[in-house]
Amino acid sequence: MAVKDLFDLSGKVALVTGGSRGLGREMVRAFAESGADVVIASRRLDACATLANEVRDEFGHRALPVAAHVGRWDDVERLVDAAYTEFGRIDILVNNAGMSPLFGSHLTAVTEELWDKVQGVNLKGPFRLTALIGERMMDGDGGTILNISTTGAVDAYPESMPYHLAKAGLNNMTLGFARALSPKVRVNCIMPGGMLTDVATHWDMEYMEQHALPKIPLHRFGRPDEIVGAALFLVSDASSYTTGAILRVDGGPYLP
Repeated sequence: MAVKDLFDLSGKVALVTGGSRGLGREMVRAFAESGADVVIASRRLDACATLANEVRDEFGHRALPVAAHVGRWDDVERLVDAAYTEFGRIDILVNNAGMSPLFGSHLTAVTEELWDKVQGVNLKGPFRLTALIGERMMDGDGGTILNISTTGAVDAYPESMPYHLAKAGLNNMTLGFARALSPKVRVNCIMPGGMLTDVATHWDMEYMEQHALPKIPLHRFGRPDEIVGAALFLVSDASSYTTGAILRVDGGPYLP
């Protein structure tokens, strides 16, 4: 294959959860610019529809907006049905949707309801979506699946522990599905570090700049678009011999 064709997604269909904003939005746009039709899923249909219109206008590719709460298996199944009804196939699945609600200063403040919500969106939903789409990929022409985790999955912090533990499960799930769906489906994972998405508006930036930045070798937080290179690599033919990989995109190993 010519080098210029390694990242070409022409003729592919990509489904991205949490696709209407942040890292998901950047990946949707990058996939469409690289030739793919896209399914944009999040809980807000209006945000998905706005991005879908942008994709059609700017890149000339088909874009299907779908409202879905990935923590609910009925929504996951409806999302899969909608995607296959519209396109007849999914070649790329990106499990990007996530949530990490605040719960106070003590871990005893984590309620059962909050715990279940966090596990549902970050782990239970991706498992079901990967199982449903992965099976169809196996029965068809194969495909690629990309999970979006976090560096906290291997270095949990108390203030985000339910989220980090769920993402640790997602890392392990990556390895399990890489084995279960081989050899026709490749399954990989990206662990982003601190990215300046809308989530960063809730950070204590003064604290982060004083205590976190000095520990990052690149001495800055990431831009949302800086996920694109790694994502394109892992969902395209450029990574044809890569599966079960977990790639850090975090400005360098976090120093003690």
